[in-house]
Amino acid sequence: MKKFIIVVAVVVTLVIVSDFLYYHKGWYIDFHPDQEVTTVTKTDENNIYLKAESGYEAFEIRGVNLGSGIPGKWATDFAIDKDTYLRWFSWMKEMGLNTVRVYTIQSEDFYKAFYEFNSQNEDPLYMLQGVWVNDYIQNSHRDAFVQEFYGDFLEHCKIAVDVIHGNRKIVQGGIHSAGYGTYKTDVSQWVIGYILGVEWEDVTVAYTNEKYTGVEGYTSYQGTYMFTTEDASPFEVMLASVGDQVIEYESTRYKKQRLIAFSNWPTTDPFIYPTDLSDFFMKCAQVDVEHIKTTDRFLSGHFASYHVYPYYPDYLSHIKDWSPFLPEGKTAYTENGVLNTYKAYLHMLTAHHDIPVVISEYGVSTGRGMAQRDMNTSRNQGYMSEVEQGNALIECYEDILDAGGAGSCLFTWQDEWFKRTWNTMYAVDLKRTPFWSDYQTNEQYFGLLSFDPGEKTSVSYVDGDLSEWTDGDKVLDQEGMSVHMKYDEKFVYFLVYKENLKFGEEVLYIPIDTTPKSGSSYCRNEGILFDRAVDFLIVING
Repeated sequence: MKKFIIVVAVVVTLVIVSDFLYYHKGWYIDFHPDQEVTTVTKTDENNIYLKAESGYEAFEIRGVNLGSGIPGKWATDFAIDKDTYLRWFSWMKEMGLNTVRVYTIQSEDFYKAFYEFNSQNEDPLYMLQGVWVNDYIQNSHRDAFVQEFYGDFLEHCKIAVDVIHGNRKIVQGGIHSAGYGTYKTDVSQWVIGYILGVEWEDVTVAYTNEKYTGVEGYTSYQGTYMFTTEDASPFEVMLASVGDQVIEYESTRYKKQRLIAFSNWPTTDPFIYPTDLSDFFMKCAQVDVEHIKTTDRFLSGHFASYHVYPYYPDYLSHIKDWSPFLPEGKTAYTENGVLNTYKAYLHMLTAHHDIPVVISEYGVSTGRGMAQRDMNTSRNQGYMSEVEQGNALIECYEDILDAGGAGSCLFTWQDEWFKRTWNTMYAVDLKRTPFWSDYQTNEQYFGLLSFDPGEKTSVSYVDGDLSEWTDGDKVLDQEGMSVHMKYDEKFVYFLVYKENLKFGEEVLYIPIDTTPKSGSSYCRNEGILFDRAVDFLIVING
C-alpha cells in the first residue's frame, strides 16, 4: 500500500511539475528538429503578401485597434465577454475591416471568440498581436538592457507566441497589463504578425544609447534571423535581439513564422531635424528599423510600424521650407491648395524605408475638450462631431494609401472611459475614471463605437421636448421661475423655465456649488454677488 501511495504521489508530482514547466514556463522538447518551417506571409519593399490558393496575393492591412476597456471597468480588468467580442467582430467585417490589432495579451474570452468567429466565416478577420512594455519601467531610471526591461520584454513576447498557439497558462497579475487564464484555443492561423513594444520614451532610448555606445556587446547583433547594420544604436541592437529570439522560439517550437514589427512613433522617428525644431519639440532620440536586417532564414518578412496622427507632433508646420524633407516629385499640398503636412510626413516615412510601412495608429477624437490642433486640415485631437470624425478618418486613410503605406489601423474601436489626458487630469479623480464619461477628456472619445449612458435611452435629450421632465426633477420653484435637474454618468441636465422670458433682453444666471470647501461669492466677469460661495456659473444670454 505504501508503495502504491508513493507511486501515485510521484506521478501526481510529475504531472504538476510538467504542467508548470510546459504551460507556465514554456519548456519544451523539439521532437521534430528537421521539420520544415512554414509561413503564410511575405513582403517586398512596399507590400505585404498573404498566401492564397493561387499563391501569394498583395494584402492591404485595413485594421482597427481594439482596447480592453468598457464602462465601469479598468482596461486591466479584461471584462469584455465572449458574446460582445463576437458581435464586435461581425461589425468590423461589415464595415470592411480585415484586421484587428490588440496591444497586449487579452482575456481567454477574446481568443475563444476570435476562433469561433473565424471558424464560422469563410472570409476571416486577421489579427496583429501586440506585446506591452511596463510603463513604470520605461519611465524610470532604467535603461533598455536591464532585466526588468529587456528580460521581461523578451519573456512576454514568447508568452504571446504560446498564447496565440493555445499553449499557455498565466496567473492573474503574472504579466503587467496583460490578460490571464488558461489559453487552450489555437488562433495562430489567423494571426498575421506581431507588433512588439510600445511608443518608446525618447529619454529611455537616449539614455540607453548614451550609456552603451562603444561598449562591447551592445553595438551590434548577429542572430539566426535578424542582425544589425554598423549604424545601429544600442537600443536598436536590443530590438534586433528580441525580434530574433522571438522568431527562433516560434520557428523551433511551432515550425511557424509570421510578420514582425517594432512599434514606433514620431517622437522617436528616424529623422534628424534642424536644431531649432529639435529643441522646440525636445526631440532627443531616433529609432530606425532600417538598421535591423533579416537573413534568408526569416521567411515571413518584417515591416515598419508607426503611430501617426495629423496633429502631434506636427514637425513640418514649424519649418518654413519643408521641401528638402520630401521625396522628389511629392508635394505637401492637396489638390485644393491646402497644406497637408500629415501626408507629407507619411511620404517621408515610406521614402525612408526599404520595407513596407504600416500606420498602426491614426485617429481623431469627438471629445468636447481639445488637446492638440491640426492647423492645416483641422483634423484635431478633440472638439469634432462624429460626422467630422468620420470625414477626417477617411482623409487620413486616403493620405496613408497615397503615400504608399502597406496598411493602417485606425484608433480606436470603442470609446474608453478609463482614459485620462494631460490637460484635464488635474481636475478629475483618477481612481474613478472608468465609472463616468468625461466629455472634456479627448482621450476617451476616439472610438468608432460610443457608450451612451442609460440602459436603452438617455435620461434626457436636449431637444426641447418637455415630456421627459417631471415634478420629481424640480430643484427650484420661485417667482415665476423653475429649475429642473437630471444627471447620468456623462452629463448634468437642466430644464430652466421662466414666465415671459425676453430672449436677448434678459439674462439668466444659474450658480452651481459642487463642493463645500471651494468657490467664490463674487463673479468678476458678470459683476454678481452670491449668498454663498459657488464653483460654476451658467449664463443664459440670448
